[in-house]
Amino acid sequence: MAMTMNGEVQLAASREAVWAKLNDPEVLKACIPGCEELEKTEDNGFRATAKMKVGPVSARFKGKVMLSDLDPPNGYKISGEGEGGVAGFAKGGATVALTEKDGGTLLSYNVEAQIGGKLAQLGQRLINGAAKKLADEFFTNFGKAVQG
Repeated sequence: MAMTMNGEVQLAASREAVWAKLNDPEVLKACIPGCEELEKTEDNGFRATAKMKVGPVSARFKGKVMLSDLDPPNGYKISGEGEGGVAGFAKGGATVALTEKDGGTLLSYNVEAQIGGKLAQLGQRLINGAAKKLADEFFTNFGKAVQG
């Protein structure tokens, strides 16, 4: 099942500060809902473990994330895949762009993902709702981390 999502978040910090936090594994680990492990790999990427619950399906996803098209402090492309055992899999990517706006930084994101397994059987509405909730939670946490 395919899924797309996009959005914008206004952050009260400079582009350089936002860029630094977007590339800091400790900050990301604290901001990603359900993240249990996040470590930088030597190849512009991260290894991660996160526990997720979507509707009746609960799973621990293990996966890897790669950063590409790095353009500091303007943005990058992030792509990854995760395996959640019988719950299924998720893979996809996002472009992240940072622009100066109103004395702070506007972060724009555009996500495309594929999911399969039991998760995909839950249906588009439930999956989209859960994805939006996770994104909102991440950006609320990230906004707090960036501000201090």
